[in-house]
Amino acid sequence: MARIRPFRPGDEPALSDICVRTGDAGGDATGLYSSDDLLGAIFVLPYVARHPDYAWVVESDDGRVIGYVVGAPDTRAFDAWFRDEWWPRYREQFPPQTGRESEEDHILDGAYRRASGPSESAASDYPAHLHIDLMPETQGQGFGRALIETLMDRFRDAGVPGVHLVASARNTGAAAFYPRVGFTLVPSEPGVLVFVRRL
Repeated sequence: MARIRPFRPGDEPALSDICVRTGDAGGDATGLYSSDDLLGAIFVLPYVARHPDYAWVVESDDGRVIGYVVGAPDTRAFDAWFRDEWWPRYREQFPPQTGRESEEDHILDGAYRRASGPSESAASDYPAHLHIDLMPETQGQGFGRALIETLMDRFRDAGVPGVHLVASARNTGAAAFYPRVGFTLVPSEPGVLVFVRRL
């Protein structure tokens, strides 16, 4: 029987693998970018480096990590740290792109301009944010809801008034899931869906 447990050091490779295997609007993004390390370096590994106490995983009965939720209680502080301390170590591996309009360019642009993304307006009233990813074998069993509620309890304990998240507009599964776990869709930029939840 799978179970939820806190993140622990050593989980990072599995988290990065899950991130890429769910990184194409919920589908497998393996091989879509110049490196399969790109998505994990932006969307999961900095969270467990900065806020390991805001991270939980789903562990299968045979010990594999098959899902996770990670969060940051203060998006603006996290973005400043990401920009100034985390991302510089990846600049050589992932230099800024110019002249192309690919999905990878868009992702890298977001990494280099971390503090001015589509969630900036939501961060004022909903300062925390999160990322959640589940392997297909984990979905539909209540683990997504349980991970969300575990993180929401942690945010409440820290006095956080609200949380937001951003999903691809192509991710129909996410668009259906987040309202079921208490999030409200707010006006969003083209191509993305921004959801918010009061705590």
